[in-house]
Amino acid sequence: MRLLGACGVSRSGLSVPLPRSRKVRALLAFLTLEQAPVSRSRLCDLLWDIPNDPRGELRWCLSKLRTVLDEPSRSRVVGSNDSVALDLSNCQVDALEIERAAKVGFARASGELLSQLHEQSSGELLEGLQLDGSAEFLAWLTAQRQRFRIMRAALLSELAARAPNDSEEIFGYLQTWLQLAPFDLSAHAVLLDALSKRARIREADEHVAATIRSFEREGLDWSAVREAWRVLRGKPTESAPPRASIAPIAVEIAPSEGEPRVVRRRASIAVMPFRDEAERAPSGRPIAEGMTEDVIARLARLRVLFVIARGTVYALGERGIDAQEAGRILNVDYVASGVVRSREGRLSVLVELVETHGARIVWTDRVEGDIGDTFAMLDAIVNRIVAAIAEEIEAAECNRALLKPPSSLNAWEAYHRGLWHMYKFTGSDNEHAARFFRAALELDPLFSRAHSGLSFTHFQNAFLSLTQDHERQIELSFETARESLAADNRDPAAHWAMGRALWLGGKDSESCIELERSIELSPNFALGYYTLGFVHSQSGDPHAAIVATDYSRQLSPFDPLQFGMLASRALSHVRLGEFAEAADWAVRASARPNAHTHILTIAAECLVLAGRVDEARKFVARIRQRSPDYGLNDFIGAFRFDRETERVFRRSARQIGLDGGSSAKARR
Repeated sequence: MRLLGACGVSRSGLSVPLPRSRKVRALLAFLTLEQAPVSRSRLCDLLWDIPNDPRGELRWCLSKLRTVLDEPSRSRVVGSNDSVALDLSNCQVDALEIERAAKVGFARASGELLSQLHEQSSGELLEGLQLDGSAEFLAWLTAQRQRFRIMRAALLSELAARAPNDSEEIFGYLQTWLQLAPFDLSAHAVLLDALSKRARIREADEHVAATIRSFEREGLDWSAVREAWRVLRGKPTESAPPRASIAPIAVEIAPSEGEPRVVRRRASIAVMPFRDEAERAPSGRPIAEGMTEDVIARLARLRVLFVIARGTVYALGERGIDAQEAGRILNVDYVASGVVRSREGRLSVLVELVETHGARIVWTDRVEGDIGDTFAMLDAIVNRIVAAIAEEIEAAECNRALLKPPSSLNAWEAYHRGLWHMYKFTGSDNEHAARFFRAALELDPLFSRAHSGLSFTHFQNAFLSLTQDHERQIELSFETARESLAADNRDPAAHWAMGRALWLGGKDSESCIELERSIELSPNFALGYYTLGFVHSQSGDPHAAIVATDYSRQLSPFDPLQFGMLASRALSHVRLGEFAEAADWAVRASARPNAHTHILTIAAECLVLAGRVDEARKFVARIRQRSPDYGLNDFIGAFRFDRETERVFRRSARQIGLDGGSSAKARR
């Protein structure tokens, strides 16, 4: 049996075809590496997130395994009512072979066995296998792959140590070792030693330079690599400059791993002072200093991040502590830093966001503006930086939560797992999102963002007609938005949720007041601008809608609601009689990920108005394929168009046969 590399089974030297099912292969690997009976409930939780019949699917997978592994006189898949195991006696499994050798110690193995293990372990565990919607299995597989990488690195270390001095095969082992563990100091030291013994000094110098650049990009300490090379070349070590003693600093530090934690509600971030390489502002104050303060203040106003205070980060910066070290001292999840430069009338800010514990760059970008209108330009740059940091952290936290079993999530992680499902805009995902938001609220009833997320799931149920109880979903959207405001009246997302709920209830003016309040609380809140544009695009001021939706896209260019931002602009152009522009924006909206049926309908309607009827009919075909019973009444009933816009859409719909639909769903 082969688990390292592409999964495979052979009997008597002949390959046994495997079922195409990825879950069968995953089940085979899990049972093999467990080497003990595993309960059926454990296997169901591992491989099926929320299936209809997990036990039935498990039985099907086991039946497929039996066709591969069982022999006429022997059953290797051993099952009982409560558990399943594999009988692997007289079987050779590459992963178990290297695991047994590692437990004994590779130093005790013969050279022949080491070579054999090296040939067998040339690939990743279950290479190429991916299971969508099985977060617990993904977490297990990630841990197992890391475990086998460590074993392979130890094997390669032993092979390199035994390689003859006059042989070049050591470099093959070292190359593979460094591919597995590019930041393993031992591997770099062994490579430098091998090059030194062969008088390949130039190659060693080039390797050290490349390694320093690589470590530097990842924010890792490369001094040990340079020190090892100095020792090998016989150069005296230069004494390191004395580190400034750090006086006690009153800092707001996130809890360390060893301390008992309260329910985690927010990710933490430190914004280190931006480095200033620009001309002074008109006030004479360094531009970077004011920009750093604005970023800190506006991140805090988002109410979703734990932001380290200005005094703390400046105290650390003045003592020469860099961003990565400051992140470790403050025990925060993320550190942001930047460089401000000016050249030929333009200001440029290079920003970097790093995940502290993994020393991984999450996001980096260059934001620029004309110096002519200094204050407006600085304000726009700061808004873009803050929105991007918040968006990237939200994406990183969603991905982190997906790797954990649902039963182990804390409130913060359950909330982000809900966000991931919420932005899929399907009925099943919306149900999952609501379940995760409720789980977050069970752990932390005052979690404002979880209440606002739950409100959005009820909004989707009503707006997309995902459930039959339309009026009740409007009520629930309003009730949960009210709970969000009660939990934190200064959270912009709470006012955003209330604005959407009020719009659902037909209270457009009150809706705009709440949405404008969300923007007042946080000028970087992209969803507030988008939803304000969404409301104005239907019956308000179409010019204001264009301004708002454009600014929301500028703040959040990769937002999962991009299709709505683009479609709202298209509706604004329809109301202005600019049908060609409307069609272009609507087609762009329909091409965005997760664009739902209403968006396809906007594209079809706008194309008819622009005289592109053949293209419109193609969109109608897509609508029919996705939702056969969908019609114009569903579209009109979902939105709040003024009478003239509704008449325009009804006329254009008749040209492409998009009439009909469920009139009961129309709210007006």
